[in-house]
Amino acid sequence: MQDLLLSYYGDDLTGSTDVMEALELGGVPTVLFMRQPDAEQLARFSHCRAVGLAGTSRSETPQWMDTHLRDAFAWLKALRADICHYKVCSTFDSSPVIGSIGRAIEIGRSVFAQDSVPMLVGAPQLRRYTAFGHLFAAYRDQYFRIDRHPVMSRHPTTPMNESDLLIHMSRQTGLSLGLLDLATLQSTSRSQAFDRLVENGAAIVLIDVDNRETQALAGKEIWRVRKPGGSIVVGSSGIEYALLTEWASRGIANAGPRFAPPGAVDRVAVVSGSCSPTTERQIRHALSDGFDGIEVDPVELVSEGSVQAIARAAAKGRASLQAGRSVILYTALGPTADRGAEIDREDGARHKLGRGLGALLRQLTEEQSLRRVIIAGGDTSSHALGQMGVDALTVRMPLPASPGSPLCVAHSSIDAIDGLEVALKGGQVGTDRYFSSIRDGLQN
Repeated sequence: MQDLLLSYYGDDLTGSTDVMEALELGGVPTVLFMRQPDAEQLARFSHCRAVGLAGTSRSETPQWMDTHLRDAFAWLKALRADICHYKVCSTFDSSPVIGSIGRAIEIGRSVFAQDSVPMLVGAPQLRRYTAFGHLFAAYRDQYFRIDRHPVMSRHPTTPMNESDLLIHMSRQTGLSLGLLDLATLQSTSRSQAFDRLVENGAAIVLIDVDNRETQALAGKEIWRVRKPGGSIVVGSSGIEYALLTEWASRGIANAGPRFAPPGAVDRVAVVSGSCSPTTERQIRHALSDGFDGIEVDPVELVSEGSVQAIARAAAKGRASLQAGRSVILYTALGPTADRGAEIDREDGARHKLGRGLGALLRQLTEEQSLRRVIIAGGDTSSHALGQMGVDALTVRMPLPASPGSPLCVAHSSIDAIDGLEVALKGGQVGTDRYFSSIRDGLQN
């Protein structure tokens, strides 16, 4: 492949497509692999200047990371991109035992033999902001400190109960932490201040971002401190947006071509494992706009009778699709329907839930020759798409109204899957008419 600007590991699938969308919009051709590709697969995308690897670490333990994440980082390092990005959600939800960002940084720092790792979380494009180390996020038309956010403070697996990201990180790692705050970032001494933090032993340096201007300044610092052979950085897709501004100023990359809308399809199938109120609104809107809704019992889907549960759901979905209607198969309709406590009685049940939804979607896709499908839920997407036989994804159409959830094209050795258009959305992502927009091939 030609010299790479960036490689990245996404800690879940929707986060991985978020990065791909940002890079493509910035004029950086990007491919996202579902697993480490062989030489032939890499050669198919030799024109790309960024390469991603979709992962599941957001829902994994530190022990899992010690093996799988170390191998992934070693492979990414061998690509010798200028920057290697460990991509985390802009809501930063994580804990010492699930999705530990601290442990991921420890592993990445070791593999890259790097003293200090820059970290950036704020992404104004996604309405996420950091100010003096505290994280703020939008919900509908209001803004909340993350520990008071109506959704993320009550996340079923990793609730955010601390907005100070340095305190939050201190619970996940013993590494020394530093902050390049907004005031210092906007001063003429920002580079000296960054270097002083590193000299004083900060193994992780969080850079505040509260608007496009401070984002651009953060991009300058991240690009400035990169090392020959590649450096690892950690954070949200705010890193890509920050770097793209810097690359554009240097003539390295510029805004990409316009994406032509793909047009409507007669039917789409959606599987959803999300308990989010955002997804609930999207499902309810779709049901009022020509979609059929089919409730799938999540406890049955992770039980010993999962094969029969998938078969029953597939039969119902098949009936809707054969009648020419789009269908949503969902395990919850909002947070009040969350059955996580029952699901968690069995180890690994949440992963199994995602895989079950993926098997269901693949069956419907192949049987009904579907051209476009949707998976809702960040953790769900990672495990569901793994059942679809997809090798890689590229962007088909960004959705400016719902950034971070583009329509993608699947690349596969399976004829029924190769060329399939796939949209993947996290629980908090998208306008109310997201599912309808994907069906209709619209960007709003």
